[in-house]
Amino acid sequence: MDAILSARNIRKCYGSFVALKDISFDLPRGERHALIGPNGAGKSTFIACVAGQLPGVEGELLFKGHNITSLTPASLAKKGIGRTFQISRAFLGMTVMENIMAAVVISTGRWASLSRGLYRENLDKAFHLLETVALVERAADRVGDLSLGDRKRLEFGMALANDPDLLLLDEPTAGMSIKERHYLMEMVATRMEETNKTLLFVEHDIDVVMKIAQRVTVMARGAVLAAGTPGEIAANEEVQAIYLGGGH
Repeated sequence: MDAILSARNIRKCYGSFVALKDISFDLPRGERHALIGPNGAGKSTFIACVAGQLPGVEGELLFKGHNITSLTPASLAKKGIGRTFQISRAFLGMTVMENIMAAVVISTGRWASLSRGLYRENLDKAFHLLETVALVERAADRVGDLSLGDRKRLEFGMALANDPDLLLLDEPTAGMSIKERHYLMEMVATRMEETNKTLLFVEHDIDVVMKIAQRVTVMARGAVLAAGTPGEIAANEEVQAIYLGGGH
């Protein structure tokens, strides 16, 4: 197995509270992998550890075989890790195009001086990303006027600006309608498959998980409870009892 991401005995504590208990985990290159579990299971904490957003992480995180445990989010982005957040982080007062262009220019490393030439150089890429997330017609609209589903698609496009090899999504469909959830995640899955990229996502909608994920890891109380294909997870009696609701 060619693992793009490996976690070895990852542990994260907040004082006496242990949020992650010796998590060991391998993510094969090109896989769509879901993290599920009840609230407080440690899913978002693990994503934040991989994204370099938490200090004091114990254990070892390997990305493409290199230790990334102590690297900053900016350094990880350069190495090929991108992410989105549960709560929208787009600039609400700016237009859709301005947001996507900001992400594109930052990905070039030349953002300190935004010239007209630099803007023109990256215009095609920005439009391509908007086409990818079906937002070309909203390019001139203020982000604050978009629906939640459109904002989530914009953030997905912004996360793709750096062409990450590993994309981390933390509850990407939170607050969305059922139709919007499936539309967004099918769009994400298609993009990952077309580009042979790797996806690790936290999701509470089991229907979305079973449809999109190729493998699933179940977490509970900061530890890994089970891992397997969606079918194996759905049939796991312990998972049913703790998370899926006794066989439903």
